[in-house]
Amino acid sequence: MRLGVRDSFGVPFIVLLASMTAFGSLARDSGLTIELALVSTIGIWALPGQIVFAELYAAGSDALALILAVSLANARFFPMVMSILPLLRDEVGRTARLYLYAQLLSAQTWAYCRRVFPGLPHYTRRSYFLAFALSILTISMASTALGYLLTGALPRPLALSLVLINPIFMLLLLADSRHRSVIFSLAAGVVIGPMMHLAA
Repeated sequence: MRLGVRDSFGVPFIVLLASMTAFGSLARDSGLTIELALVSTIGIWALPGQIVFAELYAAGSDALALILAVSLANARFFPMVMSILPLLRDEVGRTARLYLYAQLLSAQTWAYCRRVFPGLPHYTRRSYFLAFALSILTISMASTALGYLLTGALPRPLALSLVLINPIFMLLLLADSRHRSVIFSLAAGVVIGPMMHLAA
């Protein structure tokens, strides 16, 4: 647990402080209350999905459209959950708590756990996961509130640019991988991403 907390207050702390402060500012600009901004951080718990939520909320979209759009934005978590949960399961039949773990999973938690788990004894992995995940969730909630309260002092272009810190960090973290499939995926994303953006 100490290792999980310590890791969360390293680079993830800086990245989340910047990106979630930006989201808090964006949430206020979009007309969300501070309570709704914080609930979105806990419930959606993924910056792209939260941005979609804030933008569609500001546009006056109905609840069904919001749920569908956020679900599609967060669909990338399905393979992450499927790859990390087997590493946390240690008791046959005890699956109820896995739903909690799935909700706590974020891109940073997934990336850190995939790197740290091979060096941890199996029985300590859940403690590490929970300590790390709950720590970065707490950091994110505090940063969301900070951004919401500082909206007047944070220009919108700066707030939007801070949101990009999180994906850049994830790119650097994954680029350190020795696996060819990860490197291929990153390279394909660099090529295909801009083309898809222009097409959209």
